[in-house]
Amino acid sequence: MARYRGPVGKISRRLGIGITEKGQRILSKRSFPPGQHGPSSRRRQVSDYGLQLQEKQKARYMYGVLERQFRKLFEQAQRVPGETGATLFVLLERRLDNVVYRLGLATTRAQARQIVNHGHIVVNGRKTDIPSFSVRPGDKISVRPESRSRTYFKILVESGELKSRKSPDWLRFNETTLEGEVITMPRREDAELGINEALIVEFYSR
Repeated sequence: MARYRGPVGKISRRLGIGITEKGQRILSKRSFPPGQHGPSSRRRQVSDYGLQLQEKQKARYMYGVLERQFRKLFEQAQRVPGETGATLFVLLERRLDNVVYRLGLATTRAQARQIVNHGHIVVNGRKTDIPSFSVRPGDKISVRPESRSRTYFKILVESGELKSRKSPDWLRFNETTLEGEVITMPRREDAELGINEALIVEFYSR
């Protein structure tokens, strides 16, 4: 299954949750589902399976993960003692593209994934261009020295915009040097809210 590259507003309205900041803005103005009936249309009653699928799709689109990657993460979460749903979101948070987003180096996870893919990120001194790379406590994440002179990163530092982007407690970041560190493991409450992980577990347990 290919990664969704269509309008984020359309998918946000379909799922009833903003998958990006832009999606949230559109949803706040047009909270009804996409289609010709407009605001007068009601959301159809959804079956149990439909609700489970919807929650899974919310998480997938929000984190920008392909179906096969998402299922692999779910199976990995199943092997870890504890609540599978909570563990799944911890694994999603530990993805390198998500960490780059959480550090404030990108405004969306899609942009963060592109930054990683283009080789601008270093993990523990080594260039890492795999968005799905899983970080752990003690890992140091930074922008490559060769990339810091690029216009995007120079503007990011000089504009002071990074100071307004607060990183979560499980990460530490220096806005001047563009260097971050994973202090501890993320928790479920550090991940995206508004998604019922229990329904995702039910979906894959059918």
